[in-house]
Amino acid sequence: MKRSKIDDLLKSPEFGKPVCVKGWVRTRRGNKQVAFIALNDGSTIHSIQVVVDLPQFDEEYLKGITTGACICVNGMLVESLGQGQSAEIQAKEIEIYGKADPATYPLQKKGHSLEFLREIAYLRPRTNTFGAVFRLRHHLAYAIHDYFNKQGFYYFHTPIITASDAEGAGSMFRATILDPENAPKTPEGKVDYSQDFFGRHTNLTVSGQLEGELGAMALGGIYTFGPTFRAENSNTPRHLAEFWMIEPEAAFLDINDNMDLAEDFLKYVISYAMEHGKDDIEFLNSMYDNELIERLNFVLNNKFIRLTYTEGVEILEKSGRKFEFPVHWGVDLQSEHERYLVEEHFRCPVIMTDYPKDIKSFYMKQNDDGKTVRGMDVLFPKIGEIIGGSERESDYDKLMNRVKELNMSLDGLWWYLDTRKFGTAPHAGFGLGFERLMLFITGMSNIRDVIPFPRTSKNADF
Repeated sequence: MKRSKIDDLLKSPEFGKPVCVKGWVRTRRGNKQVAFIALNDGSTIHSIQVVVDLPQFDEEYLKGITTGACICVNGMLVESLGQGQSAEIQAKEIEIYGKADPATYPLQKKGHSLEFLREIAYLRPRTNTFGAVFRLRHHLAYAIHDYFNKQGFYYFHTPIITASDAEGAGSMFRATILDPENAPKTPEGKVDYSQDFFGRHTNLTVSGQLEGELGAMALGGIYTFGPTFRAENSNTPRHLAEFWMIEPEAAFLDINDNMDLAEDFLKYVISYAMEHGKDDIEFLNSMYDNELIERLNFVLNNKFIRLTYTEGVEILEKSGRKFEFPVHWGVDLQSEHERYLVEEHFRCPVIMTDYPKDIKSFYMKQNDDGKTVRGMDVLFPKIGEIIGGSERESDYDKLMNRVKELNMSLDGLWWYLDTRKFGTAPHAGFGLGFERLMLFITGMSNIRDVIPFPRTSKNADF
């Protein structure tokens, strides 16, 4: 018999028909005459109840059906007499695919801390919490592709291994095949990367933006969606060494078009997640963050306020609020500043623009005042910045002068600068950390809990 997914059976139960379900046992209870098995197959937050008339089965065989075991059940779908579920299955045949020893299976029926579950990340997707999180991760990923496809953007694959540092941060993972204990050296005593696999110093990418701009200058509009890497030794709930980034780039967009795109994009993917992951969001709202749904609707139901960095700093200075990090023109705003503007002053999402050029990346378009650039950050409740982007500098001379001001190496950037000599055009884009978006959508408080196998300092398990 063909397997049915539990989600489908619970959504539109056709009582009285034979069904086959396969999944993992969450709990088993009962008495000497009947057993009730809660079975989950990952298709939904909800389990389906399997009712087993014990005298009809071999008692010794059924002892293998314990929490964590994987089973196949053939039976009849019937209307449930109990509360909390519409349908249940009267078991006719049960096959045990894989047993789970109760003495060693770590996910017994009790509360488990998120910290403990990180230690068994290979099993945590079987919990209600992480089943919900990872289904929402799928819905969001699908929505991202769906949105940009509908907008006419092309999915563009940028390299994982690169010789350039898009952010100028320097915190990159080296990609090399050289023996660290016996690396070839130059006459000056430095590592001779000319003998490395690529014949030069290469790293894992921190961003696909620079290559993405090249695609936009040919295809009109592109987006990247892939893994990026930062070798920052930051052991915080907001940092990962490996994470996923969404980076759209489009020719002929200015800063205002870019803000429109960011707002429309965010509202689309959040709406999609709320529609297709409704049960999971409701579960997370009840178990982890009872303001989650309210906060998601807060974003959907409000137009994003737009103001300049200078206006934002003036508001913060006049607020009378004593911030942990003092604020004045020229400083990079912290999460506490951003959240004050969103949650208390404007009470709606904020897009801040025209930042001091000294705190932003070299590629942002310079304003005529000589002090600011056309950067933009989208600020959300609870987490602060969720998107960072800008109109890009399209003038060759201005871009080259900025590179020189920052003493950046031209070795890995000559091709990027060349695009400003050959048919340059206004263009803009932004970057969104997928896991940062996941934190907002799920209400989870630690970024390690929204990616299946987190990579952080001193941690590369699984």
